[in-house]
Parts: sequence; structure tokens; C-alpha cells
Amino acid sequence: MIVSDVTQAAPAPSEVSRVSTSRESAPPPAPPATVRADTAKISNAAQAAAQAALQEATETLAQTEKEAQAGDHQAQRLMAKYEHPAQ
Repeated sequence: MIVSDVTQAAPAPSEVSRVSTSRESAPPPAPPATVRADTAKISNAAQAAAQAALQEATETLAQTEKEAQAGDHQAQRLMAKYEHPAQ
């Protein structure tokens, strides 16, 4: 069995220009007809809980220590975790 090199001829310049002009003359895609926005209403209690959770998450170690000394049980648990990390 003999395999010979096969080369493919490049397309003629007129063919290349036809392809590029057909892409240029194509109209742009149409924008979506309607955009619907979903909304959600959050109760005041849920907003307050989210705000409290955000404050707890961004609290500094010094603030946690103060709250633990003042009797805050959650702060005391966090301080216990800081003092005795799980191994």
C-alpha cells in the first residue's frame, strides 16, 4: 500500500471575499422582546435576622471577647472555639 502526500488548494480570492461579505451584511441578532424581573419581599423579621447575622459574621475578636465577658452565650462558645481549636 502506497500513501502519497495530498494537498488541498486554497480557495480562490473571489470565494473568500464572498464569504466575508456575506457575514458582514447579515443583520445583528434581535434583542429579547421582554425582560422579566423577579422580585421578592422579605418580612421585617427576616430582614432583622439577616442584619444580626451579618453583624455577628463581621464582628472583631475584641468585640466577641467583650460580649463573652458580658454573658453572651454565643460569644462564649466562639471564644471557647478560639481558645481550644479542634485538632
